[in-house]
Amino acid sequence: MGISRRGFLGGAVAVAGAAATTGFAPATQLPLSAPVPPSALWQEFAGAPYTHPQIPYVGRAGARLGATRLARPRVVANVLDHGATPDGSTDSAPAIGRALAAAGARGGGTVLVPPGTYRIDGLIHIGHSGVVLRGAGSGRTTLRATRSLTELVGPYGSRYGGDKSSWSWAGGLIWLSPHARHASLLAAIRERSWPFEGWTGNRRDEWTSLTTVRPARRGDWSVTVEDASALHRGQLVLLRLADDADHTLLEHMAGDGPGARAYVWDDKTKLTSYVPHEWPVRITRVQGRRVTFERPLPLDVRPEWDPRLTTHVAALTGSGVEGITLEAVETPQSPHLLDKGFNGVTFQCAYDCWADDVVVRNVDNGFGLVAASACTLRRTRVEGRGSHHPYFCREGSHDNLVEDFRIAARTVPAPPGTQLHGINVEGLSSHNVWSRGVMEAGTFDTHRGMPFGNVRTEITVENDGRHGGDASAGPLYGARFTHWNVTVTNGRAGLVRIDTIAPYSATVGISEVREFDQIDVPDFAGDLHTRLEAYGAPGAVRPRNLYEAQRKVRRRPEVRR
Repeated sequence: MGISRRGFLGGAVAVAGAAATTGFAPATQLPLSAPVPPSALWQEFAGAPYTHPQIPYVGRAGARLGATRLARPRVVANVLDHGATPDGSTDSAPAIGRALAAAGARGGGTVLVPPGTYRIDGLIHIGHSGVVLRGAGSGRTTLRATRSLTELVGPYGSRYGGDKSSWSWAGGLIWLSPHARHASLLAAIRERSWPFEGWTGNRRDEWTSLTTVRPARRGDWSVTVEDASALHRGQLVLLRLADDADHTLLEHMAGDGPGARAYVWDDKTKLTSYVPHEWPVRITRVQGRRVTFERPLPLDVRPEWDPRLTTHVAALTGSGVEGITLEAVETPQSPHLLDKGFNGVTFQCAYDCWADDVVVRNVDNGFGLVAASACTLRRTRVEGRGSHHPYFCREGSHDNLVEDFRIAARTVPAPPGTQLHGINVEGLSSHNVWSRGVMEAGTFDTHRGMPFGNVRTEITVENDGRHGGDASAGPLYGARFTHWNVTVTNGRAGLVRIDTIAPYSATVGISEVREFDQIDVPDFAGDLHTRLEAYGAPGAVRPRNLYEAQRKVRRRPEVRR
């Protein structure tokens, strides 16, 4: 059955409804009649929304700047016309692929998957921009996947060595990625030349400099460039920042404090492989050498980081998947980091793309964002036998929105040696939002890799997962991580209460919790410059939802430097 846009939290009435239907209610509820003044921290933020030291500005996260109504391209193909069978009797993956190719050849459009159950023995790849795969609703259209990515593509080792399977954190049986990039990834995997997965190719060398950028500050909407001749309105570019020998870029991502300056960065080889840092953004205006973006700068731009606007691999834009359940054949969950790749829906090198009313069931990994930016996952659900990563966000994924989401309790006990994470963010990913969610399992995971500037707001969680990440991946958190109005049903602090471990962070309106199970210590020494407000009172803070409140913040005219 489809999930309504506000069918989770959003007030005591919605919470009570969730409790009635799922038996999963917050520990603390605020009476509807109780007058609640705006949070003092919110009022402080509203005075400086783009430069606040603890709270990031995420008011434009998501596809098309967080648009509540996504594109509805005209119908150009029906999978039944291409040979799909809705009774599950034959493999419909080739027919669905032909319908998607036909839509791509026409310049985009919607491919309909009428009600029924379709067996798919291959992966479904959406590689053309402007193509939407639309079922009749997650309760009416089911794709039943019979084979894993290991079977379909081959084993996928880790570029960092060891015997890990990268299908534990990459790829999807519905995989949205631009055709050329997707082909190069699969070719590298089959050749066992384990690739980088981001915007500049398998060896991070597929980019051309467009212009250098003059110094600017975090929160600026415009920059001055040396040469704007190759830039135009509507263009998607990368802002590229290279770290220096003293790792001052990484220090800046951690808040520029004494603890970051004292931190040992050189031996964090996995973390340092994530830089140069690449931030995709669309240009909204070019006036002389002044270039304005659709989002404010997430970081300073300093000359020591050789700042540039560059090209990137051709992006997938304006594509989506809607109204479908993807159900994998039920197999036991694999031992940790040895997943076979019964994965759900993954976006890679995608911008302004989306999933809406999509359920994944019996998967190793649910929904993935891999070097994906400005995408929206709305009304999504992970359920069935239990997942390793219900949601993963990695490899420099930025400005994404996951809202009205649910992780259901597993239907079978976890096999020995398996692991559960939750809503994961890692790999210098920033300014992503998780909003209005119910997590009957999992945690607020980072796999180290120092994600920064992310927001989790208005979520109820049974905090029973664990984070991953080895020592070479660096800190658990960078600066400006915010948890806002979070109900923890089992009282566990780990990774939800972050005022003692995340630098320049804000923990606002969370349940009273205590430390048990996996307990972490700060990565950075000294004062972390964190904020804790309304502790023990989830739902008692106004605004209730930090992301939705930020969407109402009006951009003020920028003062030129």
